Amino acid sequence: MWVIWLIIGVTLLIVEMFTLTFYLLWLGIGALVALVLAFILPDAYALQIVAGCIVAIVLTIWTKPLTRRLRHSRGFRDVIDELVGKEGVVVESIGAEGTGIVKVGNESWSARSESPVDRGEKVIVLSRTSTTLEVQKWGGI
Repeated sequence: MWVIWLIIGVTLLIVEMFTLTFYLLWLGIGALVALVLAFILPDAYALQIVAGCIVAIVLTIWTKPLTRRLRHSRGFRDVIDELVGKEGVVVESIGAEGTGIVKVGNESWSARSESPVDRGEKVIVLSRTSTTLEVQKWGGI
């Protein structure tokens, strides 16, 4: 069982390096705690799972205020915020007050617009939420 925890833990830590969200880091550390328990108590699967979950939850709760302060600190700039003002192309049409998909740079995003935008039209990013961009037709027409 320890091999499974090792694979899960290392995979989560590697993926965390690409996302930089801290959430996968805590899950990865929880899996590594379960790995240690798997060495000590190899047949206690439930204990391994519970201990890994508790460690991940405690680390998430404990570090949430720290990451919030870091994000609001002077000089911090989220790369995603740089999307505002950039040009994109509509991949899936956006209906009136509906959602569609736009491509900005090399990334595809869910997008909303106050007016309908057809596929292939250029748009500009006005703002963003966690997973959705607010866009309007290029030139505001």
